[in-house]
Formats: sequence, C-alpha cells, structure tokens
Amino acid sequence: MAIQATPELQRWVDEQLGRGCSPAEMIDAMVSVGHARSFAESVIGKASGKTRFLEVETNLVDAPADAAASEVPEPLVAPLASGASSIVVDGHHVEILVNLHHPRIVVFGNLLSADECEALIAASRPQLERSETVNRDSGGTELNEARTSEGTYFFHDASPLLESINRRMAQVTRWPLAHGEPLQILHYGVGAEYQPHFDYFSPEDAGTAALLQHGGQRVATLITYLNTPAAGGATVFPDVGLEVAPIRGNAVFFAYERPDPASRTLHGGTPVVAGEKWIATRWMREDVYA
Repeated sequence: MAIQATPELQRWVDEQLGRGCSPAEMIDAMVSVGHARSFAESVIGKASGKTRFLEVETNLVDAPADAAASEVPEPLVAPLASGASSIVVDGHHVEILVNLHHPRIVVFGNLLSADECEALIAASRPQLERSETVNRDSGGTELNEARTSEGTYFFHDASPLLESINRRMAQVTRWPLAHGEPLQILHYGVGAEYQPHFDYFSPEDAGTAALLQHGGQRVATLITYLNTPAAGGATVFPDVGLEVAPIRGNAVFFAYERPDPASRTLHGGTPVVAGEKWIATRWMREDVYA
C-alpha cells in the first residue's frame, strides 16, 4: 500500500507552500530528516498541484497517474559531497562508492567481509538448483531461458551467520528485517546470465495478486557480490547507462517506488566470461514477508 503523509507533515507542507518555499527546497528538507526522496517528491508534488514540476526540477521521468508512490528504503548514507564516504554498521565499516538519486541506486564497498562471503558460498554449494522466475499468470515459479543461474535461499534466522548478515543489510538499507524475503544465493558459471528485467511484480500480470499476499509489493533490491569473477558478470542498468562491477564484498542497492518502467530500475546480469559468479540477493517488501 502507498504510505500517506501524516496530518502533521501535511500541515508543515501547506505552511511552507504558503510561505512561498520552492518544491525542490521542501523535498531536500524532508530528505534531510530521513524521508525517502521518492516519498518526499510524491507528497510535495500532490500538495503543490504541479504534476510535472518534478520532471523539470529533478529530471525524473513521469509515472502514470494511477501508479501510487510507496515509501521505499532510504539507505544510511549522506551525499558524497559532504565528505562522508563511509559508514559504520554494527561495528562493520562500509564504504559508499556510488550514490545516485534518480533512480535511487547506491553501491556499497565492503558490505560483507571475505570470510562472510566464503561462508555463504560454502553453505550454499550443496543446495544449488536451477534458478526459476515468477510465472506471471499464476504467481508461481518456472524455468526461464532468460535466467541461466542456479541457486538456493536461506531465511534470515537460519544460522548466527545469516542473522548477522541480514541484520546488517536491514540496517544499511534502513528497512525492517521482517520485510525482507529469504536471502537468495545465486551461482553463475561461464556463459550464465540474467537478461534485463524488473524486480517488482507487474500490476498487469494475473499472478501478481497472489504474490502481493506475502508482504505486499517489492520496493527495493540489494545485490551483494560474494566473489569476483575472472571476467564478466557485471550488473547493468540499461535505462541509466550504469554498469556495476561484481567485486567480492561489495553490493548494489536500488529502490523502485512504483511498479512501473518509469522507475528506471531495469537491470540484468551480464554473462560470465571466465570463472564463476556468486551473489546474495535480498528483496524488500512493503510489509512483513510471510
């Protein structure tokens, strides 16, 4: 469900507009106190009555009017211009390598240690099965030529290691632990890939209603690289022109406030050219995943 502005926030918005404050200034003010930028843009856009000001002032692509914006995770980062290029999460130093706002993409360095990566790979290797994708008609899963990896998954409390890793992921993304799907571990051999796709559940698909019963819509993704392939295996965002190198311990986060291509979160995993590629993916839902 979409997150609505509280009465107190709405009063503040109305007061600032009455004083002649610009929408861009108000959005920045909301972000500075912890609101997700996508939520701030939605609230200010509705209140100002300027349905297209965001396209002009922040260079966003307009989304359909009937696609309500949801509150999405806002990572624990500050603008790189402020000099804050790293954070400490649960005693673990995490670097901020890329901080893109539109769409919301953050690349973290050293999210997981080398030992944690190796332990996840070792725990996953005996359980690997051919990866599947969501069946758009039924909401179930099926084999798909676009996804040629193999994988497994673990619930967040499967072991002390999984608890520690998932807690850190929840803290760095500032999204409740219980709102995350089980951590999916994927393995790609030479030639394996995942062609460009969106992670949200399309409102146009017959199977989406069944998927939304388990915690609502997906709103963000965190992909963590568990090893560094010898060649290939980058994560690409075609609509943004961004390529993220798969480096062990690093991670890429991206949020999508609407289940629509206007989110510009089309992404894929390029073929592995040499060696192998291991990743851990955490998908985040609007509500508690069950």
